[in-house]
Amino acid sequence: MLNRTTIAAIATPPGRGGVGVIRLSGPQSYAIAEALTQQSLPEARFAGFRKFFDASNEIMDEGLVICFPNPHSFTGEDVVELQGHGGPVIQNALLARLLELGAIAAKAGEFSMRAFENGKMDLVQAEAIADLIDATSQAAARSAVRSLQGAFSSKVNTVLEKLIHLRLHVEAAIDFPEEEIDFLADGKILGLLDEVASSVHAVQQSARQGQLLREGLQVVIAGKPNAGKSSLLNALAGVERAIVTDIAGTTRDVLHEKISLNGLPITLTDTAGLRETGDIVEKEGIRRAIKEIEQADLLLLVYDLSQGEDPLQLAQAYFADHIEPKRLMLIGNKCDLTGSTAEMTDLNGFRHIRVSAKQETGVQALIDAITAHAGFQPEEDTFIARTRHLDAMKRTQRYLAEAREQLVVYHAGELVAESLRLAQNALGEITGDFSADDLLGKIFGSFCIGK
Repeated sequence: MLNRTTIAAIATPPGRGGVGVIRLSGPQSYAIAEALTQQSLPEARFAGFRKFFDASNEIMDEGLVICFPNPHSFTGEDVVELQGHGGPVIQNALLARLLELGAIAAKAGEFSMRAFENGKMDLVQAEAIADLIDATSQAAARSAVRSLQGAFSSKVNTVLEKLIHLRLHVEAAIDFPEEEIDFLADGKILGLLDEVASSVHAVQQSARQGQLLREGLQVVIAGKPNAGKSSLLNALAGVERAIVTDIAGTTRDVLHEKISLNGLPITLTDTAGLRETGDIVEKEGIRRAIKEIEQADLLLLVYDLSQGEDPLQLAQAYFADHIEPKRLMLIGNKCDLTGSTAEMTDLNGFRHIRVSAKQETGVQALIDAITAHAGFQPEEDTFIARTRHLDAMKRTQRYLAEAREQLVVYHAGELVAESLRLAQNALGEITGDFSADDLLGKIFGSFCIGK
């Protein structure tokens, strides 16, 4: 266990509440809590009622005290939880008193970082705590729990064991060149290498689903004025979120709505109608719309079917730089006015869907198309994942491909070994087996105070 100062923080969210929790962690936790309560502490893991005193021996508050001795605590250190009343004034006063008694104010994520450094959890599990707190859907919450319980770590560690086993074979072939058998050429190492690469790919596919659950999809609705963009946002969101009128240019700003479509978290953005205008306010709205279009994961180009327009020409006119099937879907709205049916077709490689946002006809087909377009197919064992995890696996695959080339083409054992070492380091970054200090600081710095 690392030799640490004692940290303290309010663990409950800011605001009024019946109960507010303050955490202490570190070697002086018990002594500081005893000084605050002026009484011995309750037995480990039993709640004891205590009064909390200020420096003048006046009662500040009263509540429960629970002690968790090391190493059997969240952080692996001595931990004390003080459960007083939840008002911000009394909570801040109690925290100030703890700091007077020798505690240090905890930094964001410092409790979780100590748990990681003391071996209570790996890096994936630590991140899963923040992901569980920030979950925006039941599916995301369940996946975060699975990561917290070690499902993702277990899969990564299984691949790491295979990779280490492969490295042992390669190192042995290099260290014993006098053996009559050429271990690099007998096919066994190549077979093991392909097996590891296949395992990394399988984990990467599952992690991709977890990343979508955590980060969701940025979907931007764009098009000419009065095409029905705001009506479509309302239909997808299931609430009257955007103002809808027959007046062109009603939407003049960017409107964001966080929703869940078939379990996939979506940030849906309605934008100002794209057109030439002399209105200063509308011009600013269009400028903001273009900025959102540039950052979108998926663009929904909405056009009015009753106007007989060519959606591909509109796409070329409004965002020529962003026309690609993986980022653009063509939405023909107001099919109820043309007598056409709501259906999905292919138009020069682009998904083309006819809907009636006002009648909500074809909306479910659009929802299914959006989630399918994202490749979202969550399974019962999906675990939460982050962009950095996918980046680490991409680098792992690249190093494994380099190792394969060195083995098959050049028969260079030392270079194979080096590529495998780099692959192991990249994969080890996921769980924290191999992590730079600046990476750890960035990860835990994104946590909330008190966690």
